Amino acid sequence: MPDTISPHILVIDDDPQIRALLKEYMAENGLRVSVASTGEEMSKVLSDEAVDLVVLDLRLAGEDGMSIARSLRDRSSIPIVMLTGVRDEADRVMGLELGADDYVTKPFSPRELLARIRTVLRRTKNAAPGSARQREIRAYRFGTFELNLRTRRLNQRDGGHIILTNGEFNLLAALLSAPERILTRDQLLEASRVYDNEVYDRAIDIQVLRLRRKIEPDPSQPQFIVTERGAGYMFSAPVDIVY
Repeated sequence: MPDTISPHILVIDDDPQIRALLKEYMAENGLRVSVASTGEEMSKVLSDEAVDLVVLDLRLAGEDGMSIARSLRDRSSIPIVMLTGVRDEADRVMGLELGADDYVTKPFSPRELLARIRTVLRRTKNAAPGSARQREIRAYRFGTFELNLRTRRLNQRDGGHIILTNGEFNLLAALLSAPERILTRDQLLEASRVYDNEVYDRAIDIQVLRLRRKIEPDPSQPQFIVTERGAGYMFSAPVDIVY
């Protein structure tokens, strides 16, 4: 199997040198990184991509980083690691009370920040079922793909994306919601209606065939969508959920 898609980090800092440094360092250590210098740029990234963790400088020029943190926490449960000044104890306390997951004081080493990011990612990935972070699924990841439920796009590790019809998107989302479980054709049809009220005008089998042509390395020997003869279909690869 190919390498899986990497965790996606969003760095929000108004210092271009820090943004460039962190983007390069984290990329070298296996993370995907987007950068922003304002709250508006942050919102644009979040509307287009599934982000696993936000690194936020609370001292942005012309903007209140605390307000951005509050806005981010009100709209999502994405983990936040704050960047603060050495003397900004009040900001650190307030940020943690708002729901930030950790903080690093400036000046900092990229290595320390990376260690804290990985710790937070591990902790949130293992969060208990029913916790705030598991109420809203933003994306599913499998292999080198990421299915974004907000944008309804199937993104690839190399930055490209695959165009899906509504039927293909609904079917793939239904399969990914129940990995390694056999789903009958009737169950797939019913489950897919959770995401859209569309009624398929073609058989599930035809939808599966078309979907395999788009995601399988070899559609004749499927690795992801496996046929269970006489029963239905099963998504057989590991699936990671982005909340």
